Amino acid sequence: MSEALSRPEPSRLKVYLAFAAIYIIWGSTYFFIREALDGFPPFMLGGLRFLVAAGFMFAWCLATGVSIRPGGDLKNAVITGFLLCFVGNGAVVWVEQSIASSVVAIVIAVAPLSFIVLDRPQWSVNFRSWNTLLGVVAGFGGVLLLFSEKIAAQLSATEVTPEFSAMFVLLFGILGWPAGSLYAKYHPASIPNMVNSGWQMLTGAFFFLLTSAGRGEWNGMDWRAVPLSAWASLGYLIVFGSIIGFSAYVWLLQVRPATQVSTYAYVNPVVAVLLGVFVGSEVLGWREFAGLVVILGGVLLINLAKYRKERRAA
Repeated sequence: MSEALSRPEPSRLKVYLAFAAIYIIWGSTYFFIREALDGFPPFMLGGLRFLVAAGFMFAWCLATGVSIRPGGDLKNAVITGFLLCFVGNGAVVWVEQSIASSVVAIVIAVAPLSFIVLDRPQWSVNFRSWNTLLGVVAGFGGVLLLFSEKIAAQLSATEVTPEFSAMFVLLFGILGWPAGSLYAKYHPASIPNMVNSGWQMLTGAFFFLLTSAGRGEWNGMDWRAVPLSAWASLGYLIVFGSIIGFSAYVWLLQVRPATQVSTYAYVNPVVAVLLGVFVGSEVLGWREFAGLVVILGGVLLINLAKYRKERRAA
């Protein structure tokens, strides 16, 4: 991947294909997680996905002569992998047991706004912009709108409903991915991106499988009862979601401005909603669509502020 840095202008075809990967593939993973859950318990699913993906990435590194030894970067890779793969992705897998994949994708669209809130060293810069402030308020307001009906139902209930509990679990996903990304930003690795990503995924696999074993998911697992669609979905998540999609994302960050690459945040929830509604037969009401519009509007406001700041700096 370091060779890509020396190329003054990558081919347009490669750029288009890479954007297609992070737009369509990442957006589709929400649907395929839901499909895979029809055959696999949640933590077993996450563990198998990241374990096999890490194995493929390490095998590729060894085949191309790249050392997979993490050296002094192991600590940072473990912390980042725990936050990104286990906390961030694990929350998504868990809540998709009780919440539609399209709704989960809409909520996760607010994650870019969490970067602004969690990136404390940049508070003095980020919160000077009214666009940024309005974007953050709009984004989280969209989440409240999205779950307003479930919140109202919980207030009138005597016990905690599964949907309300899933909302709090999803909060870990909204915070875990930005926290891991910011940790990686302020603790950059000296090893190749492919090796660093492999160790992050291996860390995620370790915590997924440890939790899976603790919950007894492997006891009495009937592998013959797993439907073909669940196996196919797991394979899709490994090859396309964890290897191709992530690799395309890392490469694009090297050859295109971050503001361009971050546009995946607009497309992913739309792809997830289309797949969930038209393929997965999920039903969305006006709250879900209104929440999607408000959340994406908040992300747009923040990206406009970033774009203007980069223009002034240039």
